[in-house]
Amino acid sequence: MNNFSSRIVRIQEKMKQQDIDAVYVRSLSNILWATMFYGVFDSEPAHALLVLPDRVLLHSDSRYGSALKNAAKESGIEITIERKQHFDLLLKAVKQSHSLDADDGRTITVGIEDSISLKEYRVLETRISRSDLSIRLVELSGFIEELRETKDGEEVQLMKKAQQITDQAFSYIVSYIQPGMTERHIQQELENTMFSLGAEGLAFSSIVASGSRAAMPHSIPGDTAIQVGECIVMDFGAKYRGYCSDMTRTVFVGKPNERMQKAWEALVEANESCENLIRKGVIASCVHRNAEDVLAKHGFASTMGHSLGHSVGIDIHEVPNLSPLNDRPLEVGNVVTVEPGIYLDDDFGMRLEDFGVVTEDGFEVITQSTHEMVIIEPRDNVIQKTTEE
Repeated sequence: MNNFSSRIVRIQEKMKQQDIDAVYVRSLSNILWATMFYGVFDSEPAHALLVLPDRVLLHSDSRYGSALKNAAKESGIEITIERKQHFDLLLKAVKQSHSLDADDGRTITVGIEDSISLKEYRVLETRISRSDLSIRLVELSGFIEELRETKDGEEVQLMKKAQQITDQAFSYIVSYIQPGMTERHIQQELENTMFSLGAEGLAFSSIVASGSRAAMPHSIPGDTAIQVGECIVMDFGAKYRGYCSDMTRTVFVGKPNERMQKAWEALVEANESCENLIRKGVIASCVHRNAEDVLAKHGFASTMGHSLGHSVGIDIHEVPNLSPLNDRPLEVGNVVTVEPGIYLDDDFGMRLEDFGVVTEDGFEVITQSTHEMVIIEPRDNVIQKTTEE
């Protein structure tokens, strides 16, 4: 009897429920989730996973052979690096698993992810049409992604480690920032710090946006110099063993003006009231609306513009979302961000983002960095740049 992991077993159980004989997986994120082969895969789409009722096969090439074979020990997953196309190994394995002869007459249902390229799909169709097998391809949308929505204990621990690195990087960067530094300079220092603290990668390219540029939620760091009287939005995260962290903090360079002070107070209340609301069974859209209501109460109606949050895991954006369009209840094990924002064009922007895991009776916040206002006081020996420089 094969000693497959609980994740492989969940895929096989879902296959049985939907009368699918085999699932052909090409998404790297889904392959990592299913196999738990950490530290093996890079960004190259060189792998294909085939899940059958009694067998699991991972096809790759010689560059990954040794690492995959070491990772696969005692997993029950067969590794092959034969110099053949993924499709040919798929057909061979399906035939072996189902003991099919040309005159068997049975049609085998193979599920394929809807994320594969059209070119790959066309080649797969051609290979099947030229074979002696009767195979029906079924497009799967979110087949494995739905299983990934609820995180297990190991996944949560990996994200806690990634966030620990992120929290430490934030503590450092607020002691480092001074007026005159550029957004790009701060971004580079922040990312280098995460790597020095043990990050194996970045969850995404970090956002550092100051002044009116902070009113653009996904602003790209540039040569804009930090000025006294501005706020700086920093959205960043580390990767650890394939899992992401995600957090945003807004810091103030010198004492903020009254409008900024009020916006920050509204943001903190929106964030914390939503985190207190989250638990099993709460409708995702209700959490989003709560944030909008709090911001409106403080005079910042319609200044957010985006959904309150999203799930995090192997990918930085997963499901479920805390969106006004998501009327599904939250489940135990969902990991979501809570990131209310206020964006005032040509003035300033700010965002406060934590992430955590949904429990039976609440929300365990993974992010440990403070919600207190962080004010960076310019040092006397710092030469401040002007916007004209």
